[in-house]
Amino acid sequence: MQDIVGGTSEWPEAGFPGIRINPETLLPQIVDGEACSAAMETSTDPADRVFVLLAEGHPAAAAELLAEARYKDPESFRLRAFEAEVLRVSNRFDLALALFRQLLAEVQGTPLEAVVQHYLGKTHYAAGNNGAAVESFTRALDLRVAGSADAALIYSSTVALQRARNVLDLAS
Repeated sequence: MQDIVGGTSEWPEAGFPGIRINPETLLPQIVDGEACSAAMETSTDPADRVFVLLAEGHPAAAAELLAEARYKDPESFRLRAFEAEVLRVSNRFDLALALFRQLLAEVQGTPLEAVVQHYLGKTHYAAGNNGAAVESFTRALDLRVAGSADAALIYSSTVALQRARNVLDLAS
């Protein structure tokens, strides 16, 4: 793990120590390798390891660990979301979108709906569907604000929405 120096304090938190969301790519990136390593040493959650592997750019290793973890806990929402994330970072956008839409149907009307909308936005963004990304990020932000979500989550959705809007504006 490598530390990234300078300018990352404004990057949205990614939900794990030492990892933030790059506002240009909207991908998780390790910005403090020491903090990330220390957190991994104390974590017993396989989803944390999957997330770190994705942030390190190792989707194949993440997929392998994820398959084992899903076998042990097939109903885990977090692991199911990471399954779609592995598909997204592997450029299998149609499959990732299908899985996120399935998750969305299951969590509609719950606090997890905002999470899935945000993931949908990231997948649309990665696939170059910036109009759809803007719609999903807008929905995620609206749900998070309406649900009085943590400020870090609202900030993350705000940054993602702004980035998708900027890219969409540049394309038109």
